[in-house]
Amino acid sequence: MTGGAGFIGSAFIRLMMRESDLSLVNIDSLTYAGNLESLDGVENGPRYAFHRADIGDATRIRAILDRHRPDAVLHLAAESHVDRSIDGPDDFIRTNIVGTFTLLQESLRYWRSLPAAAQEAFRFVHVSTDEVFGSLGADGAFTERTAYSPNSPYSASKAGSDHLVRAWHHTYGLPTIITNCSNNYGPYQFPEKLIPLMIQHALRGKRLPVYGRGENVRDWLFVDDHCRALLAALERGVPGETYNVGGSSERRNLEVVERICDLVDELGPQIDAGPRRRLIDFVADRPGHDLRYAIDASKIGSQLGWAPRETFESGLRKTVEWYLANQTWCERVQSGAYRGERLGLGTGAA
Repeated sequence: MTGGAGFIGSAFIRLMMRESDLSLVNIDSLTYAGNLESLDGVENGPRYAFHRADIGDATRIRAILDRHRPDAVLHLAAESHVDRSIDGPDDFIRTNIVGTFTLLQESLRYWRSLPAAAQEAFRFVHVSTDEVFGSLGADGAFTERTAYSPNSPYSASKAGSDHLVRAWHHTYGLPTIITNCSNNYGPYQFPEKLIPLMIQHALRGKRLPVYGRGENVRDWLFVDDHCRALLAALERGVPGETYNVGGSSERRNLEVVERICDLVDELGPQIDAGPRRRLIDFVADRPGHDLRYAIDASKIGSQLGWAPRETFESGLRKTVEWYLANQTWCERVQSGAYRGERLGLGTGAA
């Protein structure tokens, strides 16, 4: 798998080590959001191996595939933060499009070297986002047939990678599967994303910046539920198919931040400012901010038997509890360039 030191990737590895007998090879270049501390307790296990490598390095990817001879490739490695893509789109094009192309080429070469039975069983699962579909109005939900309409450099780069994966199946026969997920949250998420950032700010009594009036809507998916969907795609997914994965938990951003405030008030230390909802501060919206995303996940439910186990309330409580209990991890992963400052002000196109 690629990107196994990131948020979703490390959650997948931890879950598989607990709940399956899979052996996993983790390929990760360890950028700012990749952290091996998220895999404490896993790294020395007999079913786990790690290679620090860039997915754009064809020579390294070829050597790793030839050495480990995997039954599948789970492709999670990506630059994934919309605000960072606005400030610096270069890395998103390089990793998400060019890196995916390189990985596809090396996977195709490897797949062609397999005997017929192994070729039949092999899968390349590409993990993508609902943001490729653009923005919804007040009603409706994204389905697997929704036309692509990406609106940020990040979503455009992921749309491009999706198209490459689909083309490598239809043109070359590589048995690929694409999943498009809604917003993930949970333990070990780098504190630049909305939920962990707001938890960190609320804990410290810092202002809680909310874009616009907080009316943007996202469908929230607990990360372990997403990981179980990825396992279902690996084990039962049909090559050439796409599966949407969502938590059926639409919330306005303001509602999410308010609920975080209430949970930190309940579970964390008291602060002089009083109830943390008083810290909410509406700020100028980011450029091209999509209004609403919502996922119709009925296909993966009916065809692969997957359903989320967590509600938004149960998942958010677990998440807040984890961050409150793991402040040392948060401090270490934020010891580099990112310290919780505002991103996505649009400087990248200057």
